[in-house]
Amino acid sequence: MRKNYLLIAIVLITAMVLGACAKPGTETPISTAPPVDEPPAESAGTLRIWADEQRAPVLNDLAAKVKEAYNVDLVVENIAAIREQFLVAAPAGEGPDIIILAHDQLPQLTESGLVAEMNLGAKAKDFSEQAIKAFTVGGKLYGMPYATENLGFFYNKDYVTEVPTTWQGVYDMSKELIEAKKVKFGMVLAGTSYDAYPWMTSQGGYIFGLDANGDYNPQDVGVGSEGMIKFGEMALQWVKDGVLSDNTDNNTAKSMFLNGEVAFFMNGPWEINNLKAAGTNYGIASFPDGGAPFMGVQGFAINSMSKNIALAQAFLTDFIATEEVMMNLYEAEPRAPAFLPALAKVDDADLKAIGEAGKDAQPMPAIPEMGKVWGDWGNALGFIFTGEKTPEEAYKFAQEAIVAAIAFNTEGMVNLPGSWQKAAGFDCEWNPGCPETALKAGDDGIFTGTFTIPAGDYEVKVALDGGWDTNYGADGVAGGDDITFTVPADGEVTFNWDPNTHLLEIVLPK
Repeated sequence: MRKNYLLIAIVLITAMVLGACAKPGTETPISTAPPVDEPPAESAGTLRIWADEQRAPVLNDLAAKVKEAYNVDLVVENIAAIREQFLVAAPAGEGPDIIILAHDQLPQLTESGLVAEMNLGAKAKDFSEQAIKAFTVGGKLYGMPYATENLGFFYNKDYVTEVPTTWQGVYDMSKELIEAKKVKFGMVLAGTSYDAYPWMTSQGGYIFGLDANGDYNPQDVGVGSEGMIKFGEMALQWVKDGVLSDNTDNNTAKSMFLNGEVAFFMNGPWEINNLKAAGTNYGIASFPDGGAPFMGVQGFAINSMSKNIALAQAFLTDFIATEEVMMNLYEAEPRAPAFLPALAKVDDADLKAIGEAGKDAQPMPAIPEMGKVWGDWGNALGFIFTGEKTPEEAYKFAQEAIVAAIAFNTEGMVNLPGSWQKAAGFDCEWNPGCPETALKAGDDGIFTGTFTIPAGDYEVKVALDGGWDTNYGADGVAGGDDITFTVPADGEVTFNWDPNTHLLEIVLPK
């Protein structure tokens, strides 16, 4: 009888909720209950879900079971850059019913009215309070969390038997291992911002301060703080001493640790399966000197433009919020379940170690201003390693640029952040809020700009609203690869961007 009971529940919820909150002109998809003793002749509804390559297979398996048991069709699509594509598709009525996203991506969607409020009902008590808070914006819940994540301090057990609790200890042990020719470097970074943040916070660095309510204060930017500069000085000295690799590419860093070229590495639970498959003898510890990583929460959100809001909500609470499915999601990519019954079933030393490393984790700032931080913050360490700026100059420069970007109204801006900006003589590089490189809209709706650029090879992307939240790369793909171009000789280069196709045309000098 459970089959028919659930169908009736979905039907009744759909009728009640959509009748109360449907937008004018929307059609209520289900209005009457099927007979209790016979399955409906036609599908009870269709739900479309956008997921990534790790989670799509789990949902696909679930989709088949749901179709067989309850006659609800699930269409699961593996989509890259989900948020960026959703921002375009949802307003046009072409988006999915449900998406998977990180909590810090919510503000832009809620501000645009693209995500529906979520009511977990009796299931609310089964979720981590911290995770629920992360998916709450303006006092309202906008999704169903399913996992929490943060970085851990990975080490190679072939070289390290006792993990140092201070960065000086890491340095000293690294020197010994290098001198013994066991490793090339003691440590490698997988990035210049998020992936290095625990080291930064251990020295007192921060991104945003907190206001009286404990919320992030975008007027208190800490990228240029003394702690951040101290980190930059330490990292530079470690590179000069041959202890830290000057590589900051994520894929290269992962490969170096996996192959035993370095002893220490900061990364997240998503790397665990790769290390196990490679047979790397790894361990996970807390960060030296009390470093705190960012904490992220993954979850499901419902498209407010969907005609199946109530059906989507019933699906999430009745099908996803179960021990079985939450454990399947965990096994597909190890992250601590936000669903407490599933978390209680996890007996994983790695996950416990990651949790211990993140016991003081700072929630990723879920405020729009964070989108104006990433570029300049990340570029600072690159400037330090190349010698273009001292640590103080690099982080102070980034601080000033970020503060200016937050103060400057960049709504509607179409910009071209890339390696070409500095080469063209502008005081910016990979900066989506640089006013000098913004394009202007023509009468035909095409955004255009012409700049004098010296001969050379360059990379560029199209970024909207002065930040990285919405950007387009090669072939107009949201969040896609960098667009590469070669200027054959010094001269004027014209960029034309079509907001409909998202394609960037680059007209080179002849």
